[in-house]
Amino acid sequence: MTAEYFLDTNVVAYAASARSEDAAKTAIARRLLLADSVGTSAQVLQEFFVVATRKFQPPLSIAAAELYLDALERLPVAPLTTGLVHLAIRIQERYQLSYWDAAILAAAKELAATVVYSEDLNDGQAYDGVTVINPFRPGATLPA
Repeated sequence: MTAEYFLDTNVVAYAASARSEDAAKTAIARRLLLADSVGTSAQVLQEFFVVATRKFQPPLSIAAAELYLDALERLPVAPLTTGLVHLAIRIQERYQLSYWDAAILAAAKELAATVVYSEDLNDGQAYDGVTVINPFRPGATLPA
């Protein structure tokens, strides 16, 4: 199970957003979800569910959020393992990141991804062979 590109929670959440003010980001996020060689993690699925059912305005119903999860489960999904937790801890220590950001990077490494699409991490920063790209930045490189 591998993926060249890894999607962080914010990208997945924008793909499901119905807010008109998010329209441009929603279009980009949906394009990323349809790209070849895209993956994510169990952590992202969990975070997406919480964001979609509690923070979206209006929130998604549990049933609607589960439909999105069903679609996301077709992607390569890095499972939460003890090995991933230990890798995240090493990344956290090395780069002085929050554990949760380090866990995203660890999951990307588990899938052999070379790019993480996220607006939360430092755009352009490379972490142990994984480069973060903010897909919503004008001129950002996106997969074909």
